[in-house]
Amino acid sequence: MSTGTDSPGPVLREGDRLGPYELGPLIGEGGMGSVFKARDVRLGRPVAVKVVKGPFTDRFDSEVRAIARLNHPHICAVYDVGTCRGRPYLVLEYLEGESLAGRISVRKALEYGSQIAAALEAAHRCGVVHRDLKPANVIVTAAGVKLLDFGIA
Repeated sequence: MSTGTDSPGPVLREGDRLGPYELGPLIGEGGMGSVFKARDVRLGRPVAVKVVKGPFTDRFDSEVRAIARLNHPHICAVYDVGTCRGRPYLVLEYLEGESLAGRISVRKALEYGSQIAAALEAAHRCGVVHRDLKPANVIVTAAGVKLLDFGIA
């Protein structure tokens, strides 16, 4: 089955494999791709797999490599990148939490704002700019906020 002209490979669904990653439920979908909760069968850990719409390009590869070098407690880690069945994908740290959408207290806004600023400062120090900062790309976890989706895919 094909998704049409905008997608190079077959439709992916829960239970499919992308290399060592077994796809679980679809947890998000947008203009740039679909995100699945998945399991890394080699390491036995949960991950998020973002299957990207469009081709795997040199620019995409270099941007992913730059983000993968970031190591900060408030930035979602990139574990792997590749293509499978003609579809580029990113493997990310799986985050339990909710997006920053909605109302929060002033105290929480200051706490989260400080964490976001620290993450952005670390990224900028490495020459990486977050091109899509918005509440939906900030996840609130038990340990604080995590920035994700730097606008590359």
